[in-house]
Amino acid sequence: MSFFKKLKEKFTTQTESVTEKFREGLTKTRDNFSGKVNDLVSRYRKVDEEFFEELEEILIQADVGFETVMELIEELKKEVKRRNIQDTKEVQAVISEKLVDIYQGGDMESFGVNIQEEGLTVILFVGVNGVGKTTTIGKLAHKYKSEGKKVLLAAGDTFRAGAIEQLEVWGERVGVEVIKQAEGSDPAAVMYDAVQAAKSRRADILLCDTAGRLQNKVNLMKELEKVKRVIEREIPEAPHEVLLVLDATTGQNALIQAKTFKEATDVSGIVLTKLDGTAKGGIVIAIRNELEIPVKFVGLGEKMDDLQEFDAERYVYGLFADLVEEEQTAE
Repeated sequence: MSFFKKLKEKFTTQTESVTEKFREGLTKTRDNFSGKVNDLVSRYRKVDEEFFEELEEILIQADVGFETVMELIEELKKEVKRRNIQDTKEVQAVISEKLVDIYQGGDMESFGVNIQEEGLTVILFVGVNGVGKTTTIGKLAHKYKSEGKKVLLAAGDTFRAGAIEQLEVWGERVGVEVIKQAEGSDPAAVMYDAVQAAKSRRADILLCDTAGRLQNKVNLMKELEKVKRVIEREIPEAPHEVLLVLDATTGQNALIQAKTFKEATDVSGIVLTKLDGTAKGGIVIAIRNELEIPVKFVGLGEKMDDLQEFDAERYVYGLFADLVEEEQTAE
């Protein structure tokens, strides 16, 4: 059974809401990437070195990342040889398989969010200003509250003007309490108050905002270490997640930011915002492969429920939805 057929069977109807969000959210990338792959396939009758060279260029343009592209092309060549594939159309399904393989390689358990079954779950958010960190926190607060959990927010970004107020707006919109201090306060002191408040209110989840300064990596590292130390002292093994928020539209710059934050703190997962706003959605694969950090959430639109848990097969379906449907129509 071809990979596209497996995808078709798994996502049988176009009304399945989460799958549809991936399909719609990846429209720009699909139009760019799949369009070029289709054009490549139509121009080449056989799978040769020139075909792979052009495919390499398409993948790099989609922000899959140079290192990852080299690995992927090597894997594709091996697979084409192993299966004795002659028809270029058959390579499309192999690309899909290999993208899922690259993403799902390694520790599968790390893909989900580490929510504690009993007691308080503390999630720390890091990332530079302007990537959608506060919006992400607000949307996740909405998600968890909708699931029946008691959620609190901690306004730990005490440096950026208006950051506390912005989080408060989200708190009011979603209907969750925000623990804060005055602008310019010590972020670690805010976290201490927030943890105490979460404990006394018997909260299930505490979502913690932090400052997004990157100008001085040493200061950033010290600040994040201090915040984490305060949280861990009050709740052993917390924070349970450190989620780095990145803007997908910044492409390779997002990868550079991820490398910097990975050096500064123990990032356990990525939230990739504005994936619907870029034609270079291959950055998802580059981040996973080059940094070995799973993408845990993706932003697929402006609506409250458009922040979705990442799913590699739905992502590939979103990239190749037109081909899946073409194959379905042809049968």
